Formats: sequence, structure tokens, C-alpha cells
Amino acid sequence: MTDRGKRKAAMREAFDSEGFRAMGHRVIDALADHLRDVATGPVLPWRDPAAAFEDWAPPPHDGGGVEAGLETLARWVAASNHLHHPRYVGHQVPPGMPLAALADAAVSLLNNSMTIFEMSPAGVPVEEAVVQWMCSALGFGAGSGGVLCDGGSIGNLTALVAAREAVVGSRAGETGQHQRLAVLASDQAHYCIGRAAQVMGCEFVPVASDGAYRMDVHALEGELDRLSREGIRVFAVAASACNTPTGSFDPIEEIADVCQKKGLWLHADGAHGASVVLSERHRHLVRGIERADSVTWDAHKMLMMPSLVTGVLFKRGDAACETYAQRSSYLLDKSPKEEWFNPAHKTIECTRRNMAVPLYVALQAYGTRAFADHVDDTIGLAQLFAAEIRARGDFELAIDPPVNIVCFRYRPAGVTEDAALDELQSRLRESVLRSGRFYFVKTRLRNGLFLRTTLLNPRTTIEDLKALLEAVRAAAER
Repeated sequence: MTDRGKRKAAMREAFDSEGFRAMGHRVIDALADHLRDVATGPVLPWRDPAAAFEDWAPPPHDGGGVEAGLETLARWVAASNHLHHPRYVGHQVPPGMPLAALADAAVSLLNNSMTIFEMSPAGVPVEEAVVQWMCSALGFGAGSGGVLCDGGSIGNLTALVAAREAVVGSRAGETGQHQRLAVLASDQAHYCIGRAAQVMGCEFVPVASDGAYRMDVHALEGELDRLSREGIRVFAVAASACNTPTGSFDPIEEIADVCQKKGLWLHADGAHGASVVLSERHRHLVRGIERADSVTWDAHKMLMMPSLVTGVLFKRGDAACETYAQRSSYLLDKSPKEEWFNPAHKTIECTRRNMAVPLYVALQAYGTRAFADHVDDTIGLAQLFAAEIRARGDFELAIDPPVNIVCFRYRPAGVTEDAALDELQSRLRESVLRSGRFYFVKTRLRNGLFLRTTLLNPRTTIEDLKALLEAVRAAAER
């Protein structure tokens, strides 16, 4: 057999069901072992970036067979940041729920595009069910709707383009008009809000935040008056629910009052915090969110779904169709009203991964109440951690944590200079990270650099967090 013939035979074997079964058993066994043993090893196997890039050369011209592929996968798992480790308390990325990960594998194998109903006749109805579940949880009524997309950045852009169309009209980006348009958000808002404005050719105007890092509504009204005098038309205000640096929630109810009075679109960036609507205990954090015209909500944060799963949710469900509807004879041949079952009418994206199935399967298995309990548990753990920090004289909190994000720093006696204190936090973080025992991040706030944790893992305990404080203190003593 020629070399080309051997390669064609290998590709046929790649789709053999029994070969797949054998590979699947080995991969699942290895991942189950990883899940079992992850806490016994490092969270992050520290590598210098330059050395890590050298570890992963471009793939060879000729493959080494399935064994080489499986060995490479095992090597990749070992070298990765281990989010299932109870001492991973870093960025707002959770450990993937195992059942959802299995559903995600099925999604990958079937590879049904979510562009039109015909390409995903089971996936499209499942997505609609998930969207309606989200809308109902937010308090949106009949006629609400939306779509799932790849992450909060795309989600916020999708919503804000719809906002511009709804408020300014005439597809502002296509008319050649040169009216200056603006989006407002807190100076603590996620950077993707400003990036979305940049993509749309609009201005982003940051609004001052208060001492708790929440949008100052009086400052908002002042900015709106100023921009009106300057001839700049504001079409949307984006409220953070919650922001990324500190987990602070903007006062949505008060912002909604301003938007209603001014005729502005209210968008709530609930990428991280919208999940609190599931909790009776903590829903007050987003009081007024049901008044928003649009909301983004990441299931790949507090709902522990594999990345990425973002809901872009509209109080008036046809708002997206009015913005994005186009004709293409090979795909979308009729109006959104006639083709109500084709999601491509509602989103910037064309080919989309089926994101709803892992969440739908997990909800079928565990129910909404289990996720509500998880929200309560993570926020409760953050409050316990804050109490531990307050009880230690050489640590301080940035603010009392509103949600499951805790910002703190080590402040030993005798270190008073701001630059020295900031440098100390950076050095302490790097020292602890290099040990592999914990993974946490940092953020710069008004009064300096702080260490930052996000608590998303149901395996993380207060004992793990006490150990983190001790590790930081020990690094300082060294």
C-alpha cells in the first residue's frame, strides 16, 4: 500500500465506532482519574512562558498514530491549569461540571450547527427552552426571547447593536449619518463594553463609581446632561451586574428610573452576577433587572458550564430579529416572522456551536434549585473568607464582598508606601503561584493593588482559603 493509501485507511479508521469506543474508555478513565486525584498535585504546574512555548512544537507532517494522539492529550492535561483543584480560586472560570462535559463531547461529535433549524432539529428547540428558562428567571414576561452566543464580549456587543437600532433606528451603521452616538457604563465596567462601542463606531463614556465601586447615579445624570449639551446622543446605559474587579452590583433599579425618564435602552451586563436571580437569598443584588431591555448572562461562570455559554436575553424578543435579519438565498430565504425557527435571524454569528445542550442536560439532572444552592454556597463561602481576613491584623479587605469575588491584600506593619505595598502583593502572588499550591489573581483598585479570588468550585472549603492566607503570609516572611 502506498503512503497515501495508508493515510486514507487511517482516516477511515478514525471514524470506526469500535475504535472510538476504545479511545473513549481510555480518555474517560484518564479524566476520571484526574478528577479523583487533582487535589494531590499542583493547581498550576508553573512554567516560564518562553519555556512552555518551546514545549509545544508545531505538529509533524506525518502523524504518529492514535497512541501518539492520546499521549499528547495526556501530556496536555498534566500541563494545564487545574480548575477542578479546590485551591483554584482565580479568574471567573469554573471547573466544568462533569455531566455537562459529557454532553459537550456529544455536541462536539454530532457537530450540529445552530444556524438554522434544519441543521440542528433537536438543538434549536433545546436552546429556545434554555433561553425561556433564563428569561423567566430574570422576570421577563411574555414576548421575551434571545439567543446563546460565544461569551460575554460577543453577547454585550449583540445587545448594544440591538439597542442602537431600537433607539436611533434606520440601521445607524448603514445610513451614512455622522451623528455622534455614545454608550455609558461605570468606570468599573468590563472592558468589552468600551470595546463594543469602539466596534460600533460609537463613543464610550465611563461614569464615576462610588466608594463601593457601584455606578454613581448622580454622576450618570450629570454625564447625560453634559453629553446632551455637547450634541452627543446617548442610546444605551450598561449596568454592571456585577463588575469584574470587585463583584460590585450597580444600582439597576435607580439606573432604570433614569433610562425610563430619558428614553434610553438599559442593558444589564450580568455575565457573572445574573445567576443570583436563582437565589431567594441574594436576588436583591439585581433588584430592577426585570426592567432592563437586555441582559447578558454567562452559564460558564456560576452555573459551572464548559466555556462558552452566554445568553443574550431581550425583554422584547423580536428586538434582535429587527436588528440582524437579512436574506441569503442559500440559508435565510424568508423573513424572521416566517422563519421564526431559524436562530441566525437573531445573532451576529452564523455557524454556532450547540451551547444549550450541556446546560439543559444538567438542569434536567439536578434541577434549578441545585444551582440556586450553589450560588448561595459560593457567596456564603466568600463571606466566611472575608471574616477570616478581617480577623487577621496583617490582612485587609478592599470592600465587603457582595458576591463570590473577594479582594484583599497583605499589609504588614511598617509598610506604608503605596508603591512598596503594591510591589509586595505582586511578589507574594508570584511566589505562591510558583509553588503550585494555589492559583489566584490580582486587580488594581483606587487605593492600590489587591489580591483577588473568585470562588466557583463546590470542592473549595474555608480550610483551603485559610491555607491561602497562611501561604501568602509565609511567602512574605521568606
